[in-house]
Amino acid sequence: MRYQRPKGTADVLPGDSAKWEYVERLASEIFNRYGYRDIRTPMFENYAIYARSAGDTSDVVTKEMYDFKDKGDRHVALRPEGTAGVVRAFVENKLYGPEFQKPYKVYYMGPMFRYERPQSGRQREFHQIGVEAFGSDNAAVDVEVIAMALQLFKRLGLSNLRVAVNTLGDQKSRDDYRTALIDYLKPHYDELSEDSQERLEKNPLRVLDSKDPRDKQFVADAPSILDYLTDSAKKRFETVKQMLDMLGIDYVVDPDMVRGLDYYNHTIFEIMVKAKSLGNGYTTICGGGRYGGLVEQLGGPDLSGVGFGIGEERLLLLLNDEGIKLPIQSELDLYVVGIGEDTNAESLQLVQAARACGLSADRDYLNRKPKAQFRTAARLGAKVVITIGSRERSEGTVHFKVMATGKEETLQLSDLLKNFQEVYSRHLEEDLR
Repeated sequence: MRYQRPKGTADVLPGDSAKWEYVERLASEIFNRYGYRDIRTPMFENYAIYARSAGDTSDVVTKEMYDFKDKGDRHVALRPEGTAGVVRAFVENKLYGPEFQKPYKVYYMGPMFRYERPQSGRQREFHQIGVEAFGSDNAAVDVEVIAMALQLFKRLGLSNLRVAVNTLGDQKSRDDYRTALIDYLKPHYDELSEDSQERLEKNPLRVLDSKDPRDKQFVADAPSILDYLTDSAKKRFETVKQMLDMLGIDYVVDPDMVRGLDYYNHTIFEIMVKAKSLGNGYTTICGGGRYGGLVEQLGGPDLSGVGFGIGEERLLLLLNDEGIKLPIQSELDLYVVGIGEDTNAESLQLVQAARACGLSADRDYLNRKPKAQFRTAARLGAKVVITIGSRERSEGTVHFKVMATGKEETLQLSDLLKNFQEVYSRHLEEDLR
């Protein structure tokens, strides 16, 4: 039998995984600078958490969820997105308490699961980088998370970035808009897709997010949420735009944009990039916004949150297609060439001493000829090659060769092992002068 990975999953192999590590390290560095801290939640949760948070009319819940009954007959689901689990952890661990700084800021990274048609940059197991900030209604937090995501993308080397913003308003704004939208769509009920017919009464905003061609013709002329904002919601959105202007962030207002999950209100946004590899238009690489009621829905106090999610596969695909070289350290500090089986123990002793003092080191494990070992050292980009053979072993010496200059000298093995870092650095620097 030939075993293969499940459809919609991918193996991230060494070389590629170094790019993932770099992106995640850079994201952690930037998020920490803004006061966000790492949180790690389970990959599966009680099914009801996602049904309540994403909304029972969302595609995520109705079509894409990996859910099942476990051996204890509990209905659980693999996480399809990161926010709901983080909110559950926020509530369960009482992180809303007065002893915790507000807004309470966290970030997460990890695999998510959705059963959908696999395509380039979109898998059934995918990875998401996201942030959440709880407990402040200040519009500045909305703008801060946008600025933070932009900083990450710029540090990664992306240009031609654009922010699209919209608002879903407060509860009254949404209620009034919902009524107007139902009134507009009802006469076209028979012409809508089956999904949109089902959503019309439950959540008509879902129709606006439909990708079905039958729905798009009606969506184009649908009323705009911006015409139904209360004065306070309108004022809040103006504040968001003023702050974006003050920070010099280029943005457009997209009145047709809605987010695919039920919990959003007020500010929503997408960050897009115009990439040569993706044609002439813009493509979305980050989406998020503010949400209210979700913390309360999951058993906590009435606190709002704001955050975003980035699809890691899509981001890395974009960086690759744009030819952006990530500064990944691939050079090896040291390679040990052991000549003869009787040098096996000393070769191991040398690489372990190097690693113990913070150097990256490797050696031959196949008892190959010296020439083959030197070729491997060159291919791995080793700065220094240390050679030990039977003669050196009996004399208690090693040969120290700096690959960039070809300079070689004989060192006492005991001196090197006693203070590896100091001896290595001194001879490397002297030979490079």
